[in-house]
Amino acid sequence: MCGIAGIITTPEARDLLSGRDAALQAMAGALAHRGPDGKGELRRDCVAFAHMRLAIIDLTGGDQPLHGPAGSALVGNGEVYNYRELRAGLPDTTFATNSDCEPPLYLYQRDGLDFVSHLRGMYALALHDPRNGRVVLSRDPFGIKPLYYMPTRVGVAFASEPRALIAADWAEAKVNPAKAAELLQLQFTTGKDTIFPDIKRLAPGETLVIENGLIVDRKYRSCWPASDPEAGAWQTSGEKAVARFDKVFENTVDFHQRSDVPYGMFLSGGVDSSAVLAMMARLNGQPVKAFTAGFPETGVHDEREHARAVAQAMGAEHVEVPIVERDFWTHLPRIVAAMDDPVADYAIVPTWFLAREAAKSVKVILSGEGGDELFAGYGRYRAAVRPWPFRKSMRAKGVFDGLGVLRDGGDAWRQGIAAAEKAVRQAGLRGLQAQQALDCLDWLPNDLLTKLDRCLMAHGVEGRVPFLDQEMARFAQTLPDSLRVHGGLGKYVIRRWLEKHLPQSKPFSKKRGFTVPVAEWISGRAADLGPLVARQAGVAEICDPDAVRRVFASLGTAKPDKRAGFAAWNLLFYALWHRRQIEGADCMGGVLDVLAAR
Repeated sequence: MCGIAGIITTPEARDLLSGRDAALQAMAGALAHRGPDGKGELRRDCVAFAHMRLAIIDLTGGDQPLHGPAGSALVGNGEVYNYRELRAGLPDTTFATNSDCEPPLYLYQRDGLDFVSHLRGMYALALHDPRNGRVVLSRDPFGIKPLYYMPTRVGVAFASEPRALIAADWAEAKVNPAKAAELLQLQFTTGKDTIFPDIKRLAPGETLVIENGLIVDRKYRSCWPASDPEAGAWQTSGEKAVARFDKVFENTVDFHQRSDVPYGMFLSGGVDSSAVLAMMARLNGQPVKAFTAGFPETGVHDEREHARAVAQAMGAEHVEVPIVERDFWTHLPRIVAAMDDPVADYAIVPTWFLAREAAKSVKVILSGEGGDELFAGYGRYRAAVRPWPFRKSMRAKGVFDGLGVLRDGGDAWRQGIAAAEKAVRQAGLRGLQAQQALDCLDWLPNDLLTKLDRCLMAHGVEGRVPFLDQEMARFAQTLPDSLRVHGGLGKYVIRRWLEKHLPQSKPFSKKRGFTVPVAEWISGRAADLGPLVARQAGVAEICDPDAVRRVFASLGTAKPDKRAGFAAWNLLFYALWHRRQIEGADCMGGVLDVLAAR
């Protein structure tokens, strides 16, 4: 995993190329945390790329840019897990490196824009094809790796994070108020448009073609590949489906362990991470290093005891990461600063601390993200298989509905979700499959995967998500609803598999849900926080300051509204985010210091 950036200029902008180099350096500097192991550059007539390397595969020979036939060149972020198989399928090719990102150059020569259809992995790539005068940008089908772009006065610029485009003065550090309201209501922003008016996301699975500094074509690759051709042999039997899952999961985790550096995993003790640990233990001769966060001396469920039992059953080396209230107030500004594309999911807190601890001993982490989305783990999925009167519309209400906090109290914040719902309907999806597809369009890439990427990359650690693999998706999409949700429980096939291979995980016990005690911690300082948050320029722009103060004040009552806790957290996150990303404040102090500074 690395950081990439670049600029593709129009022929008419040749007289401005001197400023291009300074902009490239600014982008590279803003992405330095993503690639502490090296830096590479490509400068050609109308193309300039920068690559900040986190060395994972081919440590000595895999520096980028990589060069291929007909003068082609590539910079990439992520991993192409099937690089060995791709090399074997190109027997007449003499490769210059052992890098996983070199085969795509030769696949592009052979197959053109269809080259990405052969890639199994997580990636954001930029490929220069001088023979055809084009640059190709491409992102993996689930959107595991980020890529942003924007038109500029000289052409098109791109980068792994929005902060790089702002550092180069391509984009302004200002907010689209409609997207800010969407962030507060949903805790993430939807679609291609980011909270920064000038900057767009490359969509999951999108390939962009740029010629002469102009976007001329777009292609899309679905995260749902063709159905498993062997599905008929196991679809009607739970036992056979579990056996098929075992085969696909073993292959997938094996691919995701391909690394020339030490790796470990995040263990919550839940179904998904327990399954990842069980398979890693099967495939590794040495104990797996597993990291678990916990919140001692709080009112929320602490997962460490259960995770400890699961780790012990698998012979794992278990590292517990306790997070106390003092850590929250001291480090939250730096955690929020990592989220330049803002995600107000409170899971950023434990993820950041876990990554900090993991960085002391490993450079790669496997995580269970995606298990819920592919195998129907959420409660809303169970609702989707109920008779129609009992179904609920997805995210019909926002966090702030009815609180009178947002200046625009309408439902415009839901336009992105509505657009995704329309796209799913037009694709002919209904019921459970429609709910899963909706999550894969927005919630998964723009919340969960952005959270994982930024928190790990802040510490120079690569995150891998074996459930979000093309072969795993091929298997999951052909499961009948009865093998996704069964007996009121989602992820039925995974639970059945765990019951056999890791019964200590108690896979059929009632799901507790994951909670971070942010509302509990905020309640204790609500009297000080309310006025500070309310007076922040970013908050006052889109919120009624008096209503903001009332939200925080309500947390001090005997029975505070649970929704007020979420609202206060979102407001605190946004206040700190705006201070850093828009106002440029130094976030090295604690929460109160950053908010009180003028």
